[in-house]
Amino acid sequence: MAQSFKRLGAINPAANTQTNVYVVPAATEAVLSTITVCNQSATNASFSLIEMLDSEYSDPAPDATFIIRGAVVPAADTLVLTMGLTANAGSIIAANTNSPNISFAVFGSEVS
Repeated sequence: MAQSFKRLGAINPAANTQTNVYVVPAATEAVLSTITVCNQSATNASFSLIEMLDSEYSDPAPDATFIIRGAVVPAADTLVLTMGLTANAGSIIAANTNSPNISFAVFGSEVS
């Protein structure tokens, strides 16, 4: 099985819009080692991170799929979350924020 280390996805979503950061490709598994949440504004902002299977996808996300819900990233700051999450083919990592000035990036490895 081949393993590829890389940035798996990055987004700067519109405010109050659940947006996919990364979807695990077919015939692939992933290990998400780090997620960054960068606040590029002068005010605090809240955010949520979600991991769900494609079969349970909905918007808004089901309560049981939240990794983080309603956390705050301070103004002009970046949170670096080292988690070691595993995800099967078709799994979705999504994010939501109350600010259009928040970006999310997911780093890890794909195994195929």
